[in-house]
Amino acid sequence: MNYADFQHRIARINDVLCTLNVLAWDSRTMMPEGGVDARAEQVATLTMLAREMATSDAMSDALKAAQDEVGSGDDLKARAVALATREIEILKRIPAEVTQEKAALSSRAHSAWVAARQSNDFAAYAPTLDKMMKLQRRIAEAIGGDHPYDAMVGQFEPGMTHARLQTIYGELKAALVPLIQRAAAAPQPRHDFMTRAFPIPQQKAFGLKMAQKMGYDLNRGRLDDTAHPFEISFTRGDVRITSRFREEWLPGGTFALWHEAGHGMYEQNVSPDHTRSIFTTDLVNLYAVGGASFGMHEAQSRMWENRVGRSRQFWALHYDDLQAHFPEQLSDVTQDEYWRAVNRVRPDFIRVEADELTYDMHIILRSEIEADLMSGAIDTMDLPAVWNEKMKQTLDIDVPDDTRGVLQDVHWSHGYVGSFPTYTLGNVMSSQLFAAAQARPGVAEGLASGDYKPLFEDMRANVWSHGRSSTPEETLIRATDRGLDTAPYIADLTAKVDDLTT
Repeated sequence: MNYADFQHRIARINDVLCTLNVLAWDSRTMMPEGGVDARAEQVATLTMLAREMATSDAMSDALKAAQDEVGSGDDLKARAVALATREIEILKRIPAEVTQEKAALSSRAHSAWVAARQSNDFAAYAPTLDKMMKLQRRIAEAIGGDHPYDAMVGQFEPGMTHARLQTIYGELKAALVPLIQRAAAAPQPRHDFMTRAFPIPQQKAFGLKMAQKMGYDLNRGRLDDTAHPFEISFTRGDVRITSRFREEWLPGGTFALWHEAGHGMYEQNVSPDHTRSIFTTDLVNLYAVGGASFGMHEAQSRMWENRVGRSRQFWALHYDDLQAHFPEQLSDVTQDEYWRAVNRVRPDFIRVEADELTYDMHIILRSEIEADLMSGAIDTMDLPAVWNEKMKQTLDIDVPDDTRGVLQDVHWSHGYVGSFPTYTLGNVMSSQLFAAAQARPGVAEGLASGDYKPLFEDMRANVWSHGRSSTPEETLIRATDRGLDTAPYIADLTAKVDDLTT
C-alpha cells in the first residue's frame, strides 16, 4: 500500500458521494411523491457504503502507508493525508446507526417539509423534525466540544465555535442595528412596480444571461426549478443550480439564481487535479463538495449576488437589458428607482428574500434557536412560538403563519443544524475578498465596464482552484493578507446605507 492506494480509495468514496448528489438533485427537482420511501432507502444504503469505505481497516492501513510515504510536510500530498485522517477520526466518533438513520430520515424529512410548508402545517412535520433533532444531539455528543453547538458548526466551518460566533455576532449587531434604524427612518423608495406581473420565462432568460456573463458555464451546468434554491455538483463538468421564481416578485428568482451561480462557479473551477480527491470529498458530512468550507462557499454566492448584483454600478450597466426583457412592466421605472427598490431595507419574514441589512439578523435568530435546541433549552414542539417571539424581538414583525416562519427553510429537514452561521460568515468573507480583489490590477476597471472576467480569474486563482486543500483562514490570508475580519463587511453596509439615504 502507498499514497496511490489511499487516493484510489478516496476516489471511490467520491464516486459514491457524487451519485448521492445525483439522487439528492433528482429528489428536490424531478422525483414524484411516490418515490420518497424507496429514495430514502437508496440514500441510506449509499451513505452507509461511503461510511464503511471511509472507516474500514483497509482505509486505515492505506492512510498509515500514505503517511509513511509522504511524511508530515506541507505539500499537497501531506495535506491530503492529514485532512483525511482528521475527518475520518471525526466520522468514526459518530455511531454508524446514527449515520444510517439520519441518511434515510433526511429524504423522508425533505418531503414532509415540502408538504408541511405548502399546507402551513407544522404539527404534521414536527414528529419527523423531532427525530432529526434527536439524531443531531447524538452527533453533537459524539463529536464533543465546549458547547453542544460547537460540533454542529464545526462540521460546516472547521475551527468555528459557539463562543467565537458570539463575538462575531456582537460586532455585527453593534453595527447593523443602528444602520437598520437609520435606513428605516429615511424616506422609503418607490417599489410599487416590484409586484407587477413579470413572466417567468423572461425572468429566467435575463437571470441566466447575467449568470453566464459573470462566468457560470452552462455547458457544464443547468438551471431547474425547486421549492428552495440550491446548487449541487456531480463533477467539475456537471454543476447544477436551481431557483424559485414568482411572477409577482421579480428580484426573488434572479438574485437567488445569481447566488447559486456563485456557488456553481466555485465548483466548476476547482482545479481538475483535485477531482475525485479528498480536496473535493467532505468525509465528515459525507458530501462531494469542493469548497474550503460552507462559509467560504457562501462568500462566493453572496459576493456575486450582493457585492456585484446589488451594486449601483451593476444596474447602471445592465438595467437597459432588464427593461428590454420587460418593456411594459418597467417602462415608467428609472434605473435609479430600480436599484433603490432592490436594496430597500424592509424587515420581512423570508430570509432568502431579505435585504442585506436585515439578512444577518435572520441568521443570528436561527443560530440562537439551533444552539438552544442542541443544549436542550427548547423543545422541537416549541419552535413556532420561539421563532415568532424572536422575529418580534429581532425585526419587530409579526409572523402571520408557519409557512412564512419556522417552515420556510429546508436545512433542518436535511439535518444541517449548524449551517446557518456560514451564511453570515460568508457575508463577512465576501466583503473581505471583494475589497482585496478590487485592489489588484484590472478588477475594479472590469467591474466598471461590465467585464467580470478579472474578478472571476482573481477568485479562481485565490479561492476556487484550491478546493479543500486550504482552510478558510489560509484562504483568507492568501487572498486578503489577514484572517477573518468584519470591518470590510460593516464598511460595505455603511456605504450602502449612505448611498440609499441620500
